[in-house]
Amino acid sequence: MAVVSLPTADGGVEEYEAGEPLSFEAASDVAFPRIAYSAAHVVSDPYADVDPWLETAIDWDATIDYRRHLWSLGMGVAEAMDTAQRGMGLDWPTSLELIKQSVAAAKDFANDSNGSALVASGAGTDHITPDPSLTVDDIIAAYEEQCAAVEAAGGRIILMASRALAAAAKSPDDYAKVYGRVLAQVKEPVIIHWLGEMFDPALAGYWGNDDHLKAMDVCLDMLADNADKIDGIKISLLDDQKEITMRRRLPDGVRMYTGDDFNYPDLIAGDEQGYSDALLGIFDAIAPVASAALTAMGQGNMDRYHEILAPTVPLSRHIFKAPTRFYKTGVVFMAYLNGHQDHFTMVGGQESTRSAQHLGELFRLADKAGLLADPEEACARADIIMAAHGIGV
Repeated sequence: MAVVSLPTADGGVEEYEAGEPLSFEAASDVAFPRIAYSAAHVVSDPYADVDPWLETAIDWDATIDYRRHLWSLGMGVAEAMDTAQRGMGLDWPTSLELIKQSVAAAKDFANDSNGSALVASGAGTDHITPDPSLTVDDIIAAYEEQCAAVEAAGGRIILMASRALAAAAKSPDDYAKVYGRVLAQVKEPVIIHWLGEMFDPALAGYWGNDDHLKAMDVCLDMLADNADKIDGIKISLLDDQKEITMRRRLPDGVRMYTGDDFNYPDLIAGDEQGYSDALLGIFDAIAPVASAALTAMGQGNMDRYHEILAPTVPLSRHIFKAPTRFYKTGVVFMAYLNGHQDHFTMVGGQESTRSAQHLGELFRLADKAGLLADPEEACARADIIMAAHGIGV
């Protein structure tokens, strides 16, 4: 019997008995009918003698091993993105090293498996400090530097939203100028990422408008002007109706990648007017389930697709609850519970951003979704974390 001491909402402690994990069909030769990227987390090095708030230390072996795990399930990897704590512990020099190692590992994985390993990597402006005094040319130069570095590493670009641009732009025209100049130079089509302010408050008012629908108009004009340089756009607004509205207005040939960790099953399933591909942080935490669901979709079994994914939605909504930017803590906790890393520490000391109550409820929801691969081991690991909070001791 797998039992763990978890805090209750009334300030007590319960001895929670974990259920049995669900078994999911392994990745097969059935092609996914959607492109599916998992934004991937990084594993910190707990042995490094660093000040976590100031310095970054990565366990490279464990970090790359997790990417191999995702590729083995048929998932693509969105590298050095928000889920990897970009701008919240992961700086640009470390991000570039991560991109180089991931691109190289993808090639090795593809050769070893006689298959493919999809990876696309974030290029932004996070090596410069946001300031209203920056010029448009300063921001273009920063984007150019990172895009050139990703391409030199053999990577494909995800063009990340820029805190510097959000701070310095005087009008929507500045966004059009920056994106137009940068996109004119890329070697192959990129994925644009519109990250909402719920994920990063510094990105409020992106595209020159606080109103998302007005901002959408600006973004759509930019996409139309540069459509030959754009594979697709990921929007992370946690609003399914806004995503559907934008999806129906995209230029021909430009994909919608859902970044909605609240409503992904229906957005990926789509409707009579279209569907979204996926580039999701929650896929890091639920990768085996996501793989099985997309396999079922590829087999034409939509009932099974929804049956598999439905129990993951309450878990995802809990992990991504406000303040949403702290969701990475839940993603890493899931990796720890499932044995993908030996500790629950994060770069930037971010393991402290969620309470024991939050982690306890995460454990219950993961268990109800059948996502704890080894319930006894997961309980033992959770007990260690709860005991560190003085729970169950």
